[in-house]
Order: sequence, then structure tokens, then C-alpha cells
Amino acid sequence: MKKIVTTTKAPAPIGPYNQAVLTGNMLYTSGQIAIHPETGDLILDDIKTETELVMQNLKAVLNEAGMTFENVIKTTIFLSDMNNFTEVNAIYGNYFDDNTAPARETVAVAALPKFVNVEISVIAVQ
Repeated sequence: MKKIVTTTKAPAPIGPYNQAVLTGNMLYTSGQIAIHPETGDLILDDIKTETELVMQNLKAVLNEAGMTFENVIKTTIFLSDMNNFTEVNAIYGNYFDDNTAPARETVAVAALPKFVNVEISVIAVQ
């Protein structure tokens, strides 16, 4: 059975998708970008601020599903510029314990939605 997970504490989808889908005990989130959930504004001040907002948006979706970053088993990070890796990794790392961090890949892409610099999605399990 598939359950749609949605919260007003993360940005509303900007296309034909949902914030997350829960099936059984597995949660699959859509990629989050730096859209402020209350204003709908894109926040691209700097890569650290952008990454922090992405992680806060993911946290809101996880919380809506009754989970935290401790439940995350896999992440995917998309970067528009691999030169931002160190700063993104530093902010991202604040949300995980090194001993229990999830599997991950980081991929550089030509462009991201709304021409943001970072997009992150997660898979979590209860």
C-alpha cells in the first residue's frame, strides 16, 4: 500500500509529484531544494544557507512521516558544481552521526530545477 506524505513545513511540489511516499516501512522523499516553505521564496544566498534549508525541508518531511535522520538509509545529492562539495558535505554532515550515516552518492549535473545549486533526496526505513 502506498501512502502520500505531505507537510506544510516543507515546500509544496512544483510539479506532478509528492513530497514523499511511504510504502510499508520505507519512505522515499522527492528531492528537496532551497525553497522556503512559508514564503515559497527560493533562497540562494550562498551554498551553505542553501544546503541548510534543503536539510531542514527534508527534516520536515521525515518528521511528518514519524521519522528522523536516524531512519535514513540512503541519500542522493545532486550538485550543479562539484566545487561546492566540501561546503555541502559539511552542512549535510551535521545531520548524521558518522557511525550510523547512510549510504550516499553525490552527482554533478548540468542543471537543477529553478537553477538551484543543490538538491537532496533520501530513503528512510522505520
